[in-house]
Amino acid sequence: MPDAIADAISSGRPFALLARDGETVEILTGDVVDVALLADIPLHGVDGAPREVLALVPYRQIVERGFVCHDDGAPLRCLVVDEHTAIPVAAALAALPTTPIPLTDAGFDISDAEYADIVRTVITDEIGRGEGANFVIRRDYTASVDTDALTAGLTWFRALLEHERGAYWTFLVSTPGHLAVGASPEAHVSAVHSDSGAGVVTMNPISGTFRHPAGGATSETLTEFLSSTKETEELFMVVDEELKMMSAVCSDGGRITGPHLKEMSRLTHTEYMLRGHSAMDPRDILRETMFAPTVTGSPMQNACTVIQRHEKTPRGYYSGVAALFTPSSDPAPRNGAGTHDLDAPILIRTAYLVDGRLRVPVGATLVRHSDPDGEVSETHGKAAGVLGAIGAIPRDEAAERAVLDEDAPTVPKASLADDPAVATLLAARNERLASFWLNPQDGAEAPTGPGAGRTALVVDAEDRFTTMLAHQLRHLGFAVEIAPWSEVTDAAVAAADVVVAGPGPGDPRDGASPRIARMRDVVGRRLSSGRPLLAVCLSHQILADALGIELAPLASPHQGLQKSVDVFGSPASIGFYNTFTARVTPGTTWLGATEIAADAASGDVYAMRGPGYASVQGHLESILSRDGLETLERLIVHALTPVGA
Repeated sequence: MPDAIADAISSGRPFALLARDGETVEILTGDVVDVALLADIPLHGVDGAPREVLALVPYRQIVERGFVCHDDGAPLRCLVVDEHTAIPVAAALAALPTTPIPLTDAGFDISDAEYADIVRTVITDEIGRGEGANFVIRRDYTASVDTDALTAGLTWFRALLEHERGAYWTFLVSTPGHLAVGASPEAHVSAVHSDSGAGVVTMNPISGTFRHPAGGATSETLTEFLSSTKETEELFMVVDEELKMMSAVCSDGGRITGPHLKEMSRLTHTEYMLRGHSAMDPRDILRETMFAPTVTGSPMQNACTVIQRHEKTPRGYYSGVAALFTPSSDPAPRNGAGTHDLDAPILIRTAYLVDGRLRVPVGATLVRHSDPDGEVSETHGKAAGVLGAIGAIPRDEAAERAVLDEDAPTVPKASLADDPAVATLLAARNERLASFWLNPQDGAEAPTGPGAGRTALVVDAEDRFTTMLAHQLRHLGFAVEIAPWSEVTDAAVAAADVVVAGPGPGDPRDGASPRIARMRDVVGRRLSSGRPLLAVCLSHQILADALGIELAPLASPHQGLQKSVDVFGSPASIGFYNTFTARVTPGTTWLGATEIAADAASGDVYAMRGPGYASVQGHLESILSRDGLETLERLIVHALTPVGA
């Protein structure tokens, strides 16, 4: 066995094996330190010198953002690296064990029927009542393992190296009492220092799951998947959610590129790449991006509440991240960007072995179009993707890549994304999206825009679409502050040149909710003052209610729905994330001093404007709003126009 791996095992110390570049296996050895907070991750020694740290961040760390969870006390475990070496993949494959690891007492912790019932409940009681656009609910595949944990883990790691392809990280982490081995397809967030001093931040939203048929995927079998409305909207919704995070940490808001295919041995996904620039400490970047909507849902805060309601057990490390903090090559990073680069994949497609019990958590993304039986099947497919790769269940040999042979390298299998039909279907998705987010954003304020010299207060009602709104408002020239609904003061509401009352989950009619009550107060105060107000989604509904317009649930939720609507004489393609609507008698265009833009057939109100105020039901900041920025500018200019002008 190569000395580095043999030394790591024989030392009895904690260690990790990482395959990240397709060519080498990195061996990290060190000591373990468990800390309470991300800020406590020990990136510097007692002498102040930067050091390398691999941190396993559990799902329970979401409490740092004030969100709820089933708290199992899983530690924020840090491997403080004192030795980091690498060997070729072929050498590792030749050295690692291959003995099959038998599993007993294997199966899901909850039945298919029970999981399908949970799916129905979430669609009806959560999405159907406006609690959010999508939610990820997990179940666990479990089994007993009699083999020594480290031997089992090394065997599974070898199998993943040999049989899984397309992984972002293939890894094994061995620490006291806990072993994790997996092949994560998804980079959650990375931050790498650039020549300008600010870090280049990258996020990689992946969504949509195509389970390969026997013999592997072909362009023909992919066509239905890529044409699926459900799968397409699922990807768009997670891109929106990660753009919220990018807008919170990046001065330039984030630019999207893609879509691409993420091709693995048994599954294929669709993905985008998001990039921006940030001067934040990488630990702060990690905190602001906990955790990926692809494994939680959106809006994030309410998704955590829904997960707590419908998952009966804690998640452990599932949907958390493995975060590698590496000292930057720049000895004196500028602009406060910190001293470390960050590389953090999501902890999915991972097997955990503790006290002789294997656990493989998997989840499905539930949206308004979800079919309960289909989501059950998706969890089976994801579990099979892990179990097949580690050799715990039979593999589809026809779909396997060739075994690596350093003496006779194989020709890589051609990517299905290169097929003209597949490439056309992928490219067509961007025709629906806002060019604002597809083009580079410099993050600078526009001194000649309508907001030049003006302040905007954005009140966050627990949906971080407000970060994207703020970025667009800065693009229009405003100096922007975001304030949570629970912290915003009456003085701040009175002082801002314009108040943007933001979106959020829930029923706008629920006066018993402290959040709804406070948003009613914010909208009411600003409306009565006569000073400029823009209300978005939930706040649009609250404004409509204050103006005497009926509120009602939609027959079918508009979560992640793109519609072309008339906004005061101008057609606009806008993304909607609403379960409730303001509704007038069809044909109504005015109600007192308020002009109404509504659906001609249903009377559902899309936008309103009156003296000193304007509102919109859709999310002009969404990637689904092709005409979002232009419509936002029109509405904000109206709100700013002096009454009587």
